[in-house]
Amino acid sequence: MNRKITPYALVLPAWAWLALFFVVPIGGMLSLSLTTGNVITGFQQTFAVGNYVDAVSTYWEQILRSLFYGACATVLCIAIGYPMAYWIAFKGGPYKSTYLLLILLPFFVSFVLRTISWRFLLSDTGVVLGPLKSIGLVPEGFALLNSATAVILGLAYNFLPFMILPIYAVLERMDPRMVEAAHDLYAGRFQAFVRVILPVSLPGVFAGVLMTFIPTSSDYVNASVLGGTHNTMIGNVIQTQYLINNNYPIASSITFVLMGLLLIGIFSYARALGTERVMEVHA
Repeated sequence: MNRKITPYALVLPAWAWLALFFVVPIGGMLSLSLTTGNVITGFQQTFAVGNYVDAVSTYWEQILRSLFYGACATVLCIAIGYPMAYWIAFKGGPYKSTYLLLILLPFFVSFVLRTISWRFLLSDTGVVLGPLKSIGLVPEGFALLNSATAVILGLAYNFLPFMILPIYAVLERMDPRMVEAAHDLYAGRFQAFVRVILPVSLPGVFAGVLMTFIPTSSDYVNASVLGGTHNTMIGNVIQTQYLINNNYPIASSITFVLMGLLLIGIFSYARALGTERVMEVHA
């Protein structure tokens, strides 16, 4: 009898933690999104579904912009992170831990400070544009700050390790004899990569996309620091509605709209990639 209870007893603290700090807050926010009123007179539960209609009709542009920025940053993270993870896994040798430490080293600094440092880096007279303008490679009026490019670069930089680490974890466990067998069957380097290495790394790519796309789409720090008024993301809107306007129902409804769109995107991505194939490869 104890053997039957033991697994449930071991998982009970985790379920209790999730229920207390995830399910209960989500339920409270869902209830709040259907209320009407204000902080002075209070909020009454009126099941105001119109809050969602108002949220979408008013902030659809910021929602689409956030998803677009998140997708661009995720693609950029794949383009940069996959080669880095590949090189560390297959060419890192005894220095793999050192390279991983260098990747994680910026995380010892505050997220906000790292983003602010990019503001100095991308400024008109910064270490990047300053020398390029002085030698005439870039026009004097060229600017990166307060642009979509700056926001996307900041997002990609801040969340790049979340793409590298899952891909590296999968590639590092890969049996090198699989690649050797591909070469023995007259496969070139490119064919071996496409037919052997890439399919094996799909679980890492899948995890990396989830860990990158979700936080980048809902981020508000990079848009606040690196973007302008025309680069506002939905996270900035939620922050303003919660902390400044105290419009909790609208803020909550926007949150659930964003959550729903992200879930649709995740399930669509998983279906397109093939979750069964991913799980089979991972197994």
